[in-house]
Amino acid sequence: MANSDEKLKVETSKSLFRDITADDETPEVMEIESLCFKCENNGLTRLFLTRIPFFKDVIVSSFTCDNCGYHNSELQPGGRIQDKGVKYTVNIQNRKDLNRQVVQTNTATIAIPKLEFENPPNKGALTTVEGIIQRAVEGLSQDQPLRKIQHPEIAVQIDEFIVKLNELLLLKEPFDLVLTDPSGNSYIENLYAPQTDPQMKISHYNRSKADNENLGLSQDAEQEMKENETFNMFDAKGEVATFETNCPSCNELCSTNMKVVDIPHFKEVIIMATNCDKCGHRDNEVKGGSGIEPKGKKITLKITDVSDMNRDVLKSETSSLSIPELDFSTGMGTLGGKFTTVEGILLAIKDQLKDSNPFFRGDSSEENMKGKIGEFCDKIDEIIEGKRLGIHFVLDDATGNSYLQNVYAPDDDPEMEIEMYDRTFEQNEELGLNDMKTENYESS
Repeated sequence: MANSDEKLKVETSKSLFRDITADDETPEVMEIESLCFKCENNGLTRLFLTRIPFFKDVIVSSFTCDNCGYHNSELQPGGRIQDKGVKYTVNIQNRKDLNRQVVQTNTATIAIPKLEFENPPNKGALTTVEGIIQRAVEGLSQDQPLRKIQHPEIAVQIDEFIVKLNELLLLKEPFDLVLTDPSGNSYIENLYAPQTDPQMKISHYNRSKADNENLGLSQDAEQEMKENETFNMFDAKGEVATFETNCPSCNELCSTNMKVVDIPHFKEVIIMATNCDKCGHRDNEVKGGSGIEPKGKKITLKITDVSDMNRDVLKSETSSLSIPELDFSTGMGTLGGKFTTVEGILLAIKDQLKDSNPFFRGDSSEENMKGKIGEFCDKIDEIIEGKRLGIHFVLDDATGNSYLQNVYAPDDDPEMEIEMYDRTFEQNEELGLNDMKTENYESS
């Protein structure tokens, strides 16, 4: 009886979405009998819930029909829709660029501006840049025999365009590939990690009303008004709000606590902490509670002693981070919002690069890239242990909502420099401020 209870406990502790590993002897593949749309006989659909690097939870589906031989496979996101859409623009120059791994969801659009080509949202796939172009060629070639009979002029134009697509794979000259995903769940591999990829630009944007409707995120005005009334009754400063969410690690229900905190010599912020009893995942996130500041803020701390590791840090979700001496920098939104210490930020960087990055472990890792990541993480350890001093820790926040503790307050900190600056047009565009009308506003 004890053995059966123990076995039941092990089975129930497994998460719904699991990593692909050789140690898992019983990967839960769900089989469903379903209709084949080609021969209208019954075939078999297999569903597998797993995790793919940078794509989090996914549902891999495969259909086969023994009657006509038809088969099909598809990949769909199983995690949540991100707060903002994402846009990747990468310049393809050589064979390595063609082999960049791409996670494309069923809401993502692929474009090649040079050819004025745009591939609308299709079924999700884990592929490469070369695979995307080959799929486009296959899609255009599919109905060409029939098209040559019914519409010969259009067929000739499509043949000419297919030749242009195939020429891109020969890399006679560079070209840009643009991936836009309103769900924020698509990804193109960074070949220069942990440094910023000079050939790739990543931007996040606020979704339009049409994007939200396509993603099923629309809310009617009455429901939104009721939610606002409920929120207004809650004392955010005096109480801790607790609500249930899905764990980002195992997708089970867990509790998230939210509290408004007043940071001395700074401002009010909203701290959210998630704790999952099922898998032990713990996370915290910080959001600014007072809107966007008129100017951006750049904080530079020179680390001169190991005690600097204990300085409090508020990194907003819009802040970028850099360590010039290590030639390291992150983009806006990397690591999310955090209220921690300098050491905590460095450990989070190390964890994301090394421990939480399956592309640099196991069969999918490249020895050259794996060595670079290991060497960089060793340098991070040296900074934390105080063996590498004199380096600069730089927070650059275009919204001005980040903070680094001044241990000499209220006097100036001799090791810390704070610079307020005017945002560029591109920064305002990324924050959605260029389209925001705040003067002579009239409601219709």
